Amino acid sequence: MIISVQNEKVKSWNKLKKKKDRMHSKTFLIEGFHLIEEVHTSNWTINEIILQENIDAPEYSKIYPVTIVSANVFKNISNTKSPQGIAAIVQVNQMEWKDFQNVLLVDALQDPGNLGTIIRTAVAAGFDAVILGENTVDMYNDKVIRSTQGTLFHIPVFQEDLLKKIPELKRDGFTICASALKNATFFQEANTEGKIALIVGNEGAGINNKILEMADTVVKIPIKGKAESLNVSVAAGILMYHFSR
Repeated sequence: MIISVQNEKVKSWNKLKKKKDRMHSKTFLIEGFHLIEEVHTSNWTINEIILQENIDAPEYSKIYPVTIVSANVFKNISNTKSPQGIAAIVQVNQMEWKDFQNVLLVDALQDPGNLGTIIRTAVAAGFDAVILGENTVDMYNDKVIRSTQGTLFHIPVFQEDLLKKIPELKRDGFTICASALKNATFFQEANTEGKIALIVGNEGAGINNKILEMADTVVKIPIKGKAESLNVSVAAGILMYHFSR
């Protein structure tokens, strides 16, 4: 059992709290029974399970390497206020582009909770994939992962330069639909037939103008009460359900 926070393995786990170290090692850390079970039932790879002393291991953990640690060590590596005593090191998955019909493009979204909720909603709405543009929060940020409630492991999520990806999508027959408030038509009037690539943007600034100019159509959601706009994750959810019909 590991009892020291100075242990080299503990130090390597803590490094995964930083994006650059996650990118370098191509691994990331997740916590909690539910998230780990979601990975176990997906096509992602668990490299190692970290279990706090006196915590019962799930039955499936027998097929993975398991490291037992003290309560103090687990608290040291945990990102949550009330840790469940189980974590895992997961290998970054190589996504494969397929013949998708509905994809969501995310431009420069900053809030991890918003991104996690959007990914979770994309799965629920039946979207095929999510593409994260540059300057969007890292998909392996622990708050993003927790907000997805494990759905991250059941939908392909790509990281691309949207200015380069959008022309590829157009050549592949996608209609590019952007969400914005200005020079937009109500989403109910938009054509929902064929392949749809829906773009949502930054919480404050919206979609980058260069990206917005590449859209085939721009849509907005009617605001009936005294509110200027909707939270981006709520707006994305409404639009994804509409376009996935």
